[in-house]
Amino acid sequence: MSEIKAGLGYTEEHEWAQATGGVIRVGITDYAQSLLGDIVFVELPGVGDALAANQPMGTIESVKTVSDLFSPVDGKVVRVNDELLTAPEKVNADPYGEGWIIEVEVEGDPAEAVGGLMDAGQYEALLASK
Repeated sequence: MSEIKAGLGYTEEHEWAQATGGVIRVGITDYAQSLLGDIVFVELPGVGDALAANQPMGTIESVKTVSDLFSPVDGKVVRVNDELLTAPEKVNADPYGEGWIIEVEVEGDPAEAVGGLMDAGQYEALLASK
C-alpha cells in the first residue's frame, strides 16, 4: 500500500499540497511516483508563473511515460525545487520530503486552500476505488 500522509491535501491527479510558512508546498504522492516508476526528468514551472487549480503546471518523465503535473490550487510560483533538475530520482526516494516540486503563494489563507482538497481518508478511498 502506498504511503498517504495525514495533514496534507490531495487531488484526483495524485498531487499533494501542504500549507507551510505562509505558502503551499506541492509534490506528487507516493502512489503516483510508484505508478510512474523511475523518474528521469521533471519540467518545472518558473518562479513568478501564475497557476490555475487543476491545470497543467509542468511534466514529469519516467522510464515508462511522460505525465502532466497539475496545480492543486490557484496561485503564483514562489519557489521551485531546483535539485530535481539534476536529481529527479528524489521524487521516487522521498515524494513528501526532498522530492517536493514547487511552493505556491495563494490569495488568502494557505491552510484554507489546502482544506478545500481531499484529506488523507478521502484520498485513501479514491485509491481503494481504483
